[in-house]
Amino acid sequence: MTSTAKPMGMKRSRRHVLGGAGLLAATFLMGPGLALAQDVPSEATWDSIRPDIFGERAIDGEAVVKLGAPARAEDAALVPVELQIGLPVSDARTVTAVTLVVDENPSPLVAVFKLGEGRRQFGLSTRIRVNSYSYVRAISETSDGKLHMTKAYVKAAGGCSAPAGKDPVEAKANLGKMRFRDFSETGSREAQVQIRHPNYSGMQMDQVTRLYTPAWFVQTLAVSQGGKPLFSMVGGISLSEDPTFRFSYDKNGEAVSVDAKDTEGNDFKRDFPADGGS
Repeated sequence: MTSTAKPMGMKRSRRHVLGGAGLLAATFLMGPGLALAQDVPSEATWDSIRPDIFGERAIDGEAVVKLGAPARAEDAALVPVELQIGLPVSDARTVTAVTLVVDENPSPLVAVFKLGEGRRQFGLSTRIRVNSYSYVRAISETSDGKLHMTKAYVKAAGGCSAPAGKDPVEAKANLGKMRFRDFSETGSREAQVQIRHPNYSGMQMDQVTRLYTPAWFVQTLAVSQGGKPLFSMVGGISLSEDPTFRFSYDKNGEAVSVDAKDTEGNDFKRDFPADGGS
């Protein structure tokens, strides 16, 4: 993997918001054509953060990865995102990595997924936090070293600062427990792994102490089958509570192994039988 992606700190918003009367006046003065243009989401944030993630590398719009995300999220702290990799038979390249970015999040770089060798067809989905209306982007890297981007605009707000869904005592008591599910009974060659972890973003306020809970989250993940890597991940604060990953795999009699580490140095490991048992 040759991506220059690197973790980013929280950024400050550069947006200015007009009051209701001012917005109406501005719309009237601009005329209907320009007013409609304002409905097109801005690329300004992406233009400002892109060099920090990819440097000066060129990124094209070839549809190497299909990105699935809701236009309007039901829960900004649990936004489902699906990545489908499908290179045609005539294309000899493979996909080596996918970087997931949410432009308007305090830490835009959600995760970098590195795929096992020779991946030309692969599905991967997870749940993320979206802090304000934003483009969600999937930037894939192919074996020829090129980058390709697809994007979806998601309307959601407050996902990074939303209170944790579980009691902190309960969350610590179940820390690192994993669940594995095999979907082959539905005709799908997919499995799902969930890791119990609060994945605190550092932006959530304790309602008793009125202090912010320090960031604490699953930072790395490696999933393999029969000793061969399926995918690995380096993630940040934008991954949701109890990180969940659904991915392609073959029910071929070989066990699935999961190894995760969080930012406090905790290491969580499990081996799951190939029949999907826990």
